[in-house]
Parts: sequence; C-alpha cells; structure tokens
Amino acid sequence: MSAQDPFYIVKEEIQESIDKLLSSFRQWEHAVYGSKEQAHVTDELRTGCESIEWQVDELDKAVSVAAKDPAYYGIDEGELERRRRWTRTARDQVGAVKKKVSAGKELSYHDSHLELMRLPMEHPHQTESSNQYGHHNDDYISSESDRQLLLIKQQDEELDELSASVQRIGHVGLTIHDELRAQEKIIDDLGVEMDSTSNRLDFLQKKVAIVMKKAGAKGQLMMILFLVVLFIVLFILVFFT
Repeated sequence: MSAQDPFYIVKEEIQESIDKLLSSFRQWEHAVYGSKEQAHVTDELRTGCESIEWQVDELDKAVSVAAKDPAYYGIDEGELERRRRWTRTARDQVGAVKKKVSAGKELSYHDSHLELMRLPMEHPHQTESSNQYGHHNDDYISSESDRQLLLIKQQDEELDELSASVQRIGHVGLTIHDELRAQEKIIDDLGVEMDSTSNRLDFLQKKVAIVMKKAGAKGQLMMILFLVVLFIVLFILVFFT
C-alpha cells in the first residue's frame, strides 16, 4: 500500500506512542516500589495506555468500514487481515502493560503497608539519632524534587506530542470525510442523470409505439424494409470503402 494511505500514517504515529509507552514501562520496572518516581511513572503509563487504546479503537473502526467495501478503497482481504492483526497486536501490547502496572500498583501498596507494620515504635532515646539524619533527609527531598520536576517536564513534552498526534489524526479523518462526501455527491448526481435518461427513453418508446400503431401493418413492413436497406448500405460503406 501507498505510504500516503491514512491507515499507515496513523499506524506510524500510534507505533511511536507504543514505543514511548514501552520505554516508560521499563523505567517503571526499575523504579523502587512505593517511591514517588514509581507513582509518577504509573500515572503516566495509565494515561498513555488509555490514549493509545482510544486511537487503536478508532483505527479498528476505520478498518471495519473498509471491510464493508474493500474494492472501493482499493484493498484486498489479505491487506484487511494484516491491518486487523496489527490492531490486535497493538491492543495486546497496551493491555499487557496496563495489566502489569495495575498488578504492580496493588503489590506496591501491600508491600508498603507490611513495611509500615514492621517498623518499631520510636523511643525517646532515638530522637537524637534521628535528628542527626535530618539534614540528609532534606538533601534527599531536594534531589527528589528536582527529579520530579524533570519528570513533569518530560511528561509535558510527551503530552504535547500526543496532542499534535491527535490533531493529525483529526485532520486525516476530516480529509476522509470530505472525500466520502464528494463521492456521495457524485453518486447522487449520477442517479439523477440516470433517472432523467430513463424518463426520456420511456417517452421515446411511447412515441415509437404510437407511430407504429398509426402506420398499421403495411407501414410497419415498409419501415422494416427501409431499416434493412439502411443497414445494408451502412454495412457496405463500413466494410467496402
């Protein structure tokens, strides 16, 4: 198929989104359970999964429309099956990520809860020791804040790219819609022209019938002889001149 086929244009954009989703998923797998980084990446993955699922569903609807009249869209059954197979694969990839993230989130909460249950109660003599590490915690919080700001910036950039991708998909959809409307108008005009031609043909047949009726048997015989002579003359002119 042509690279300008709307299906392949949208497919490439969705594939780029899936590649970014898998990259974020690998980052999520290496993140510490219960950390702010993991929570942030989890939200990012869930948003990405929902967006990609919506895009795949819309693309699958377009394939279903094309399947109703493959000849009109210039594709065959083999091409339709390849498109269905790709949408199924994309949906399975996103579903697998979504399932693992959901399971991991529940596990993270469970592990964190157990860890809190294992922590002993703080005694007065431990207060001084805790204060010694206070400044270290402050440094860690500052570093973690910088990391969160960087992740938020990356998420904003990805959302901007996703927004641009959705806009391009919308433009492709509008182009397809305009083309279908134009084709529909051509078909309507053709139908009107065929009706008009049919009416003129019926009128001409009625006129011929009236003339034949008025001419009588003798007149009809003369007309047939005239047409036969005319046919012979035309045959001679065409094949012997």
